[in-house]
Amino acid sequence: MRQSPPPEAIASPSDPALDLFLHHLRIERSLSAHTVDAYGADLREYLASPGLGAGVSGVTRDAIGAHLKALHERGLSERSQARHLAAIRAFHRFLAAERLCKDDPSAELTAPRPPRGLPRLLSLDEVDRLLAAPRLDESLEGRRDEAMLQLLYACGLRVSELAGLPTAALNLTSGVVLVRGKGGKERVVPVHEAARRAVGDYLETTRPALLGARQSPDLFVTRRGRRMTRQGFWKRLAAHARAAGIARPVSPHQLRHSFATHLLERGADLRAVQAMLGHADISTTQIYTHVDGARLRAVYEKAHPRA
Repeated sequence: MRQSPPPEAIASPSDPALDLFLHHLRIERSLSAHTVDAYGADLREYLASPGLGAGVSGVTRDAIGAHLKALHERGLSERSQARHLAAIRAFHRFLAAERLCKDDPSAELTAPRPPRGLPRLLSLDEVDRLLAAPRLDESLEGRRDEAMLQLLYACGLRVSELAGLPTAALNLTSGVVLVRGKGGKERVVPVHEAARRAVGDYLETTRPALLGARQSPDLFVTRRGRRMTRQGFWKRLAAHARAAGIARPVSPHQLRHSFATHLLERGADLRAVQAMLGHADISTTQIYTHVDGARLRAVYEKAHPRA
């Protein structure tokens, strides 16, 4: 869970250099509002630290090190410390590139590498039960949720990508969806037949009933005619997971992890899975080969007569 910065960091006045950097992230790099807000929160805390009294032009490596040490002493996890340093580095690289500072004092600093845990997965049986759960709810929302869950697992989408899909992005005839991912990058992902049927039924009857006389470019909508939000979908997913008899918490990202792992377990090409997930670096996708290996090891230990 993200830890909140101290109150004095939240209340600190805005810095012109920071405003310029956040504008760069939002407009030129096309990062999401959530990501830009996260950068802003970390950097406002950094700019409020005691070692930066002279402003960003006078920052030293020691001042950044002292800030990171203070984060550690405050009890922030290694992952949070690494995230703070990543924001600081990006900020100073930008300042140096724009000639707002003579050099980059953060260039050679390192932070603890956070442990990379294996993603939590749903079994095939759990996925089947979860996808079937909305059918128990015969309301318009239940039929919409079924279409959302089917499409989420069929394509390995991020929840933000799912919620932000316009109707025009879907081509049920060709069986593909055009997804706009991180940084505005687009990718085309196949949609299997079961998901096409669920979304087709939703488009034909459920969506018009939810909208009434209203118009919307968004694929998934609420009774108010507004786009289904990420937070709203999380709540609906939690309810359906309980109805499916899944006792542990379930997140949309677990379905994305499960999509990738289930494909690789059945012989899918790693590069193809990378393209469908929208990963810029294949090393990000390779974590799913470790998941597959962990499962193979468990099967081996259980089944081999000498294990």
